[in-house]
Amino acid sequence: MQVAPIPVDEAQRLGVLRSLDILDTPSELCFNVAVGLAAKALKAPVAAVSLVDENRQWFKAMKGLNVRETPREVAFCAHTILGDEPLVVPNTTVDDRFKNNVLVTHAPHIRSYVGMPLRVKDAKVGTLCVIDHEPREFGRAQLCMLRKLADMVEMFLVAQGPR
Repeated sequence: MQVAPIPVDEAQRLGVLRSLDILDTPSELCFNVAVGLAAKALKAPVAAVSLVDENRQWFKAMKGLNVRETPREVAFCAHTILGDEPLVVPNTTVDDRFKNNVLVTHAPHIRSYVGMPLRVKDAKVGTLCVIDHEPREFGRAQLCMLRKLADMVEMFLVAQGPR
């Protein structure tokens, strides 16, 4: 397993994330609808809005798993926020970054993952991600739909504003 390196803009990224004042807040319909649509559009059992802070990924919305956070060092989303494009992992069991990850070797047994970076004020604060328990490819149309849903989630994050 490879732990994701810390982004070069980590201080700015965390500042933007904190300014949203959204971590550890209750579930909200708009985010729940977005993950439901993502799971349906990509025909996957699991989808989440994941926000990556210093030590964890925290889920603002989750469909298909009953978990609120995981340690950052095992977070697929911590890898996703390093780039500008979606992170697509068709088969986690053969990907050197993830094949020994506890989320692959034990429950929830992630076998495929796609994550779209969520940007607020040019900072990647988290992801809209979809997970399957089977290895699989994600098509171009599915990635386009996930990008559109991620754009919507970004608007929700901005609209929330400081609480």
